[in-house]
Amino acid sequence: MTSPLTPITLETGQAGARLHEFTVIDVRTPGEYASGHLPGAVNIPLDHVRRALPEIRDAAQRGDLLVVCASGARSEKACALLAEQGVRTATLAGGTGAWQSEGRDLHRPAACDTRAGWSMERQVRFTAGALVLLGLVLGLLVHPAFQFVAAGIAAGLVFSALTGTCGMAVMLGKLPHNRPRAADLDAALAALRGR
Repeated sequence: MTSPLTPITLETGQAGARLHEFTVIDVRTPGEYASGHLPGAVNIPLDHVRRALPEIRDAAQRGDLLVVCASGARSEKACALLAEQGVRTATLAGGTGAWQSEGRDLHRPAACDTRAGWSMERQVRFTAGALVLLGLVLGLLVHPAFQFVAAGIAAGLVFSALTGTCGMAVMLGKLPHNRPRAADLDAALAALRGR
């Protein structure tokens, strides 16, 4: 038997039919959000959910919450965190990727407001690949010990796959281009208060 706070997972069709009923919270980075988000979604990056808890709790008291990310992994983490705090949520199976693959609209901010960005998955793939290549090249040209860099990254990727966590994504999320501007986060919190 599930607890009343166990997050509900909705397929894209279910979420699409009820989208007008939800306050949608997108927990991706600002760059990912700017590349396209569900209509009406408010951007509260995963690492800012605790800070936004009062506003999220107020929004949940006024109606249902749908938490989304790129694939569903970060939104599940956010939903679990919110459930611990007594906030009922739903999450979108497959995230915005599934939403878009079914031909549903993603909204993008006006051109002057966007920040070019890659998805977190793409940033992790690029960084991991660059570090492995660097370790191999330095291992051949400078000293064989540099090959341990490549081995360390490979071990990290295996650990990430087995645990469903990603330390590299956490580290990359702290880079300036992945952090919300103070004004953007304040605007998102104000939008949650006003819904």
